[in-house]
Amino acid sequence: MAVVHELSRTQARRVALHAQLLTARRPPDLESVLHHLTCVQRDPVAAVAPSAHLVLWSRLGSAYAPQDLVDALDRQEVVELRGMLRPAADMVLYRAEMAAWPGTDDPTHWRSGRQRWVEDNAAFRRDVLEALRADGPLRAAELPDTCVRPWRSSGWNNAKNVPMMLERLVERGEVAAAGGTGQDRVWDLAERVYPPGEPVPVEEARRLRDQRRLAALGIARPGGTAQPVEPLHVAQAGEEAVVEGVRGRWRVDPALLDLPFEGRTALLSPLDRLVFDRRRTAEIFEFDFRLEMYKPAAQRQWGYFALPVLHGDRLVGKVDATADRRQGVLRVAAVHEDLPFTGAMTAGVRAELLDLATWLELDLVVGGADR
Repeated sequence: MAVVHELSRTQARRVALHAQLLTARRPPDLESVLHHLTCVQRDPVAAVAPSAHLVLWSRLGSAYAPQDLVDALDRQEVVELRGMLRPAADMVLYRAEMAAWPGTDDPTHWRSGRQRWVEDNAAFRRDVLEALRADGPLRAAELPDTCVRPWRSSGWNNAKNVPMMLERLVERGEVAAAGGTGQDRVWDLAERVYPPGEPVPVEEARRLRDQRRLAALGIARPGGTAQPVEPLHVAQAGEEAVVEGVRGRWRVDPALLDLPFEGRTALLSPLDRLVFDRRRTAEIFEFDFRLEMYKPAAQRQWGYFALPVLHGDRLVGKVDATADRRQGVLRVAAVHEDLPFTGAMTAGVRAELLDLATWLELDLVVGGADR
């Protein structure tokens, strides 16, 4: 009979923090962080700093230089797949699924609709691929729009034919992001971006991705609502667990159980994988959090890009901070305490804010006072 691990919330939290490299023992370098975490979300919002850089700073500290990530992307040691930065070596775990696009399992309406749109625009697809083959890498604006059936949606993507075709070609494994962000992003043939290597068959690749995702999360649900880019769930990877006070079953990485734990204070990106699964964050960390940048200012509780505060094995608050580069300051509007801060918490947050300001090459201003 398979073992079922019985964990307290404290044990579950510590497993998650070991997995996310957020203990007192910092990882040695960028490569080891990216390999272990498997992915870092690339998001252009830079209220403090772009999320990918914040995630890496949270693990490596101010020794992390953002140029290191830029250089890794330029060397194609790190690649972007649908908004996630991943080790290039991991692409063998995705290419078989790309080749089988749109997939044979769960042929949902939206998948079949995308397939028909690409089929109806077969000549448009060929024109884009030929332009990249001849002159790539190219920006989307430099690619031909020979679409015969425009992309229709009720949102801002309506009639944006070239960007939508590029997304479909990325899903098919024919095109890949080859550098830049936003309007400067360039695209090229995937064969010139992804490293060579025999694709892992689809089912085996999914099993390996589940295992790697669990190693990066530590503890996760076996199933749940599908996510459009990176799943939050891990199927049958690891071993079964229950968490005291939390309903339902989990999967846990047994290699992370019973490790000695020494915590630290950290400021996290609101897109950090530690807090991205809001349900898990509430159940295990008992922490209420959501990204409020899309809310009107008057409806925000914690701030436009509030940074969750980790202290030890608890998430204890949020920091409402903004990098004002014109004024040369990191401006802290508020520190929200979910738990009453001890002296150690206050000192830890202050030290992290000073380190963050130093890393950003800004002066720290808290509540109107220079620090």
